[in-house]
Amino acid sequence: MVSDYMTRKLVTFSPQQSILEVMEAFAKYKISGGPVMDDNGFLVGIISEADCMKQISESRYFNQPILDKSVERFMTKNVETIPSDMTIFDAAGVFDRHNRRRLPVMKDGILVGQISRKDIVVAALKLSGANWK
Repeated sequence: MVSDYMTRKLVTFSPQQSILEVMEAFAKYKISGGPVMDDNGFLVGIISEADCMKQISESRYFNQPILDKSVERFMTKNVETIPSDMTIFDAAGVFDRHNRRRLPVMKDGILVGQISRKDIVVAALKLSGANWK
């Protein structure tokens, strides 16, 4: 199941944070994206390096500083999620159908982790001896 291979300790962001803070966190924690949570702890979006690249590009084009731009303006708001009890094989299918590097994992409407393409590959390798013939 996804819950066996997902990352549980996540670096999360708020909609009010600046893109600069997000980029600093990406560098500090060596991550390329993370969930955006509201003040009540609910998932409201996801922010990625690609979102930051868009902001960097636009700031140069429009000759504007990037410091004051908020996460809310650039995050992906319609976030696809997967349930924690989904099988690794079904999760691989979701990744195959959608161009995402990571997916938030939900249980009873609450964010409980995140799973990446790499996590799926590692899980498949571990399961290959037992499940694949």
